[in-house]
Amino acid sequence: MSGPVIGARGDICIHPTAMVDSQAELDAGVAVGPWVIIGPGVQVGGGTNIGPRVLIERDTLVGEDCLIANGAVLGTDPQDLKYKGEESSLEVGDRTVIREFATLNRGTRASGRTVIGSDCLIMAYTHVA
Repeated sequence: MSGPVIGARGDICIHPTAMVDSQAELDAGVAVGPWVIIGPGVQVGGGTNIGPRVLIERDTLVGEDCLIANGAVLGTDPQDLKYKGEESSLEVGDRTVIREFATLNRGTRASGRTVIGSDCLIMAYTHVA
């Protein structure tokens, strides 16, 4: 990660331009790059590296040792006309790589979950709903 970093909690590195909600939980060893936005109810597992300009919205769980490349968007509202604002979530397993500008939406139905397993490769520009 280039540029200055500040240690927020333990050995977590958060770039000074990043915005991390006070209700987000970051485990040890997480690195947060420039211009990242992490919303409330987000949990990020230890050792995960979050690249520049990533957006991680509410009710999203990211596993341990993941790589999230620049411009990826996780946990946003599903792009489904049937979706009416119901509570839903996104789960990403351990050691998953999410490449540039991928979009991973939360589940469509009430209490619905979008689940990405462990050890996955989500290629650039992929959209998972």
